[in-house]
Amino acid sequence: MVLVHRKCMAPKEGKRKPATKKENKTEEEIMSEKRHNQIAYLDPEEQLAELKDITKWTRESRINYAVTFSTPVYKSLIKAFWDFASVVQLDGKDVIRGRVNNLDVIVSPDILNEVLQLQDHPDAPDSIPIMCTRGFLLRMKCTGDIFSTQINKGDMPLRYKFLLHVLIQCLSNRRAGYDMAGNDLVGFMVALVLNNPFSISKYIFGNMKENMTRTGSRITGNKFWMYPRFLQMIMNIQHPGRQQRYSEDRSDELQFFKDNQESCAQKIQRKRSSKKVVRCARKH
Repeated sequence: MVLVHRKCMAPKEGKRKPATKKENKTEEEIMSEKRHNQIAYLDPEEQLAELKDITKWTRESRINYAVTFSTPVYKSLIKAFWDFASVVQLDGKDVIRGRVNNLDVIVSPDILNEVLQLQDHPDAPDSIPIMCTRGFLLRMKCTGDIFSTQINKGDMPLRYKFLLHVLIQCLSNRRAGYDMAGNDLVGFMVALVLNNPFSISKYIFGNMKENMTRTGSRITGNKFWMYPRFLQMIMNIQHPGRQQRYSEDRSDELQFFKDNQESCAQKIQRKRSSKKVVRCARKH
């Protein structure tokens, strides 16, 4: 029998906040998610010693601009785009065309690559072989089931846990379950770390096309407001100045959860706590 010290298993204080019924939520709460497509905190002043190397590496990587660029995002514009979005052919290639304020907004891998400054090669793939992903997980000493279709970021060493955290909340299509990552996203991380050819813009565009096939919310019937920050960045470039009339209407701004130094420190603390539980279990 394995006994764990009581302090290691202390229950959380306070009562759990009751969940809000879906029928009582606003359209923004139903169709968007504050942790989706958020802005990353990469510790520019290097105050988090245990994350210093990985945050510096990420700041110098080709995803830096996409995960850190901040701009006001307007709900009415994002809603309009997804309400009228459709996949069409332009110059023989699939693009997504939305209609916002009687103006076309066009999204394609090439446009995403340029706007997000991803430095993708046009011939790069948007996936890597699953055996390459599993081999990398073994070498990094992932403690989870590498044959599963979902990997828990908590099963990875701290530096990779943090990097996967950034990818999940800033670049993935996830709208819930932010501790987990599918094989496609883990493959994205592996390609990034190994500097293997990988098209991030095609990955994002594929997620947006997949969003087009969804039936939408049971209540509103509309599409999930996927990648709102990236869409706003595209609108700002394709139709500059058209968003000026929204700048004074703070109620139209979409709110994002913001990573900061405190939340990054909490990730370190959770990592320490998990190690402490293991040590306590071994002692007893």
